[in-house]
Amino acid sequence: MPPPAWLAPDAPENDVVISSRCRFARNIRGHLFPNHASANELKSIAQAVKEAGTAVGLEAFRKLSEAEREYMIGCRLMSPEFKPDEPGRLLLLDERRAISIMVNEEDHLRVQALHAGWSIGTSIAQAKDILRALSSRIEFAETPRWGFLTASPFNTGEGIRLSAMFHLAGLAHTKRLAEVVGALSESDLTARGLFGESSRAVGAFFQVSMTRGNLPRFSGACEYLMQEERLARGNMDRDHLNEIVRDAIRFAVVSKELSQVDALRVIAWTRWGIAAGFVSVPIREIDAILSTLELRNNPDESAAARDRAAALRSRFEHVLTA
Repeated sequence: MPPPAWLAPDAPENDVVISSRCRFARNIRGHLFPNHASANELKSIAQAVKEAGTAVGLEAFRKLSEAEREYMIGCRLMSPEFKPDEPGRLLLLDERRAISIMVNEEDHLRVQALHAGWSIGTSIAQAKDILRALSSRIEFAETPRWGFLTASPFNTGEGIRLSAMFHLAGLAHTKRLAEVVGALSESDLTARGLFGESSRAVGAFFQVSMTRGNLPRFSGACEYLMQEERLARGNMDRDHLNEIVRDAIRFAVVSKELSQVDALRVIAWTRWGIAAGFVSVPIREIDAILSTLELRNNPDESAAARDRAAALRSRFEHVLTA
């Protein structure tokens, strides 16, 4: 399966920011929201979106295998809660895996553009481009008073969410993370885990987002985060950091089983070690592991932990000698 666009090597500010995303929620005029629509109506909506999407160069996916589903979730091309094999559900992707559209999730369309590093401007522009192309074929539900109508009243209006995936290991280690993330709420920003609302922020991976299109405010808050994270990293004793990074990598190499939490912590310390110049491996090679971890609960957690350990061991054995 091709890697997503957010794993591109030319990622601005990628020591701290892994990716940037712009997401729009849209609904089709004349149809009930997905939580009230019948199976037949959901299928009709999906067909209309599929025809519009394929006309502008998107590929449609339904009834994914378990491996494909894990890939889509790991690459953050769809949410863990989305079930494309249910009636009227559909996933649309562009060739570069930068654009994805979930059909009949909470809204008829969840359109997102996801790019590498600190690239929120690129994500906004591309998401708006695909929306314009689709709006020439689909009539979206909107009113002069309320703007675009959405299933959740909190999203009504622009129906936009701006977000960036941060690695805030320095702030977490210096125990300033709660203070700095708490300050974000004053700018109407929220911080969640790696895979959205239902995930924990393990390894100091945070998805920072704003449900408005106020780009200057969002950019200012994100730049503040970058500055504070780099300041925190600069205050860390380098010899001590090098020792922790090496211990984390050795732990991954010798472990026969690895929980998802432990795997994310190993990745987090290794990323910091690369940014500090202690590990001679491209940082995007480590980020790629984030897209291949098993994300959902496996009935046989022991087997999943063994598989996870074997996968990380094969990736990290050469890191110690690099």
